[in-house]
Amino acid sequence: MKPAEQYILNQPEPFRTILLHLQVIIEATLPEVELLFKWRVPFYYIGKSPICYLNVTKGYVDVGFWNAQYFTKHIEKLESDKRKYVKSLRYRNQDEIDEQVFVEILKQAYVFRNEKFITN
Repeated sequence: MKPAEQYILNQPEPFRTILLHLQVIIEATLPEVELLFKWRVPFYYIGKSPICYLNVTKGYVDVGFWNAQYFTKHIEKLESDKRKYVKSLRYRNQDEIDEQVFVEILKQAYVFRNEKFITN
């Protein structure tokens, strides 16, 4: 079993169920993604471009998006938590997942996957 898959399956509930649900949505929305294990968490990539990562931390699942500074939809739902470039969606239980919002954010991550960070 791949390390990213092992990470997901080793999580306690409700996080394992949340991660598995998110995994299905990600892979159905962007079938060309590849699940890798980087920086000790599962990362989805298309080619050399990161789409998102999945991390269980501080009592929630954090779904981080690298190029969120370019997003125009649902930015009010994204947490920056004092991070300059990465923004994320956070889920404490499966009922919090709005699949339509999640899919639209994934599509933005796909569109902006090759953009460089804007540094001010």
